[in-house]
Amino acid sequence: MKEKNVLQFYVLCNRPKNLIRSGWRDWNVKKERLESVAEHIYSTQMLAIAMYSEFNYDLDLAKVIKMLAIHELEETIIGDFTPFQLDAEKKQEIGHQAVLKALEPLSDGQYWINLIMEFDARKTKEAVFAYQCDKLECDLQAKLYDEENYVDLNDQKNNKTIEDENVSDLLAKGYSWSQMWIKNDLNKISFDENFTKVNEFAFKNHIADLIKEE
Repeated sequence: MKEKNVLQFYVLCNRPKNLIRSGWRDWNVKKERLESVAEHIYSTQMLAIAMYSEFNYDLDLAKVIKMLAIHELEETIIGDFTPFQLDAEKKQEIGHQAVLKALEPLSDGQYWINLIMEFDARKTKEAVFAYQCDKLECDLQAKLYDEENYVDLNDQKNNKTIEDENVSDLLAKGYSWSQMWIKNDLNKISFDENFTKVNEFAFKNHIADLIKEE
């Protein structure tokens, strides 16, 4: 029954509205209302539009937007895990199983399954671009939280992430919380020149000030 299929998928995909990004919980971000997975998805899509606009990428933007719309689909079933909480390979394994279940109601589910597999494989220019948007968005959100003083590095009880060798080394060098976050990603993720420039600009500047209220 098509009506049931539509509503079943919609209700499932409504869950990310109330699913808080676990990385912010891990770091005890003190803002009363933290970013949800759904808000992260929206922001990655807006970031893709801006990066495509300003740097003239030769790729299928509509395909990228679709990829980003469903790139967290498994979290509707398994929840949100950071790389520090669950091994990436294991997360992808159980994530793909969850995706198959999530897309089961849709008659064209195989199209979306293929799109997610393409995103995860990161072998096409659209998948690589979408992946960079996903990672950059997280860095930029961390920067905004830091600028608003929502993170206290002296109040990190039960935070296992801060014990990571790379994280602790960067903080020991005197970087702020968000600078550590950005620097860590710049060191381990193969951002292209344009994404690197945007992240480095955020690293050096107070980005909330870029929006001037009338």
